[in-house]
Amino acid sequence: MVHRFEFFSTARLRVPVCAFLVLAFAGCDNQQSLSPESDQAVSGVEAVPELASASFAGGIPIGNFNQPITAYGATFNGAHENSGPESLVRDLAQIKAQGGKVVLALSGSPKYYLDGKRFSMSKWKARLDRFKNVNFSSYINDGTVIGHYMIDEPNDPANWGGQPVSTSALEEMGKYSKQLWPNLATIVRVDPKYLSSSHKYVDAAWAQYLHRRGDVGNYARTMVAEAQKKGVQLIVGLNVLKGGNPNGTPMSSSEVEQFGNALLATTYPCAFINWKYTSSYMASSSIKSAMGNLRKKAENRPTKSCRA
Repeated sequence: MVHRFEFFSTARLRVPVCAFLVLAFAGCDNQQSLSPESDQAVSGVEAVPELASASFAGGIPIGNFNQPITAYGATFNGAHENSGPESLVRDLAQIKAQGGKVVLALSGSPKYYLDGKRFSMSKWKARLDRFKNVNFSSYINDGTVIGHYMIDEPNDPANWGGQPVSTSALEEMGKYSKQLWPNLATIVRVDPKYLSSSHKYVDAAWAQYLHRRGDVGNYARTMVAEAQKKGVQLIVGLNVLKGGNPNGTPMSSSEVEQFGNALLATTYPCAFINWKYTSSYMASSSIKSAMGNLRKKAENRPTKSCRA
């Protein structure tokens, strides 16, 4: 049985904001989740002409990692995107034209910002610098871009040569991101429990559910309460490929609907993004139906920003 619940967030001092933004998409479980993209440098990139567009349907965006732009539509209107500087504006124009919203991984694959096996702040910042001359501010301001996906699972030592990325490093990353794009929400794919309650430059955490994490209702309530305690927003989602019962199996359509409904039983999340899109999994008529039902529920959530 799925219980409905509501929570009330507490305010804290933040960096001033101008834009009302919303998100899209999900992470993996104990694995690096981003794909490499071109390192080609781009200077003075101008916005491409906008396409005839469909409007965002409302509520919060729902979608997936690894989702092709062509998959935006009746079922999915959000995603995680790993565009390079040479294609970013074109990709955003297409996403907006299909009524979509997106979370951007501007730093790309972690392999580009490792020093040996450990996290390198200087290399991470250099990855962002590739976009300094790419003008995509209109897509931030109109909410097409929900937020900046800064890093995946900084808490897992296995990802970073045995040494987790500290919360102070996450704060420095958020500050640098906001120096470049002040109105862009900063997102870390990590349980909100890992974050500091004193963050000023980290806006949102991520709660990715798998069956092995226990009762989904309890999990959702705990994640929302912890996000509120830390003063951050929350993106939720499912590990649909490895989060079913028994552990490590794809979720069935009934699991997708049951678990997704529990995560959407509160109005706190700002987006619903799953790990991950594969054409074979999404081609199932029962999975399409389950995802379609979650889309309807996501549309009935209050539209909200992923800015803290």
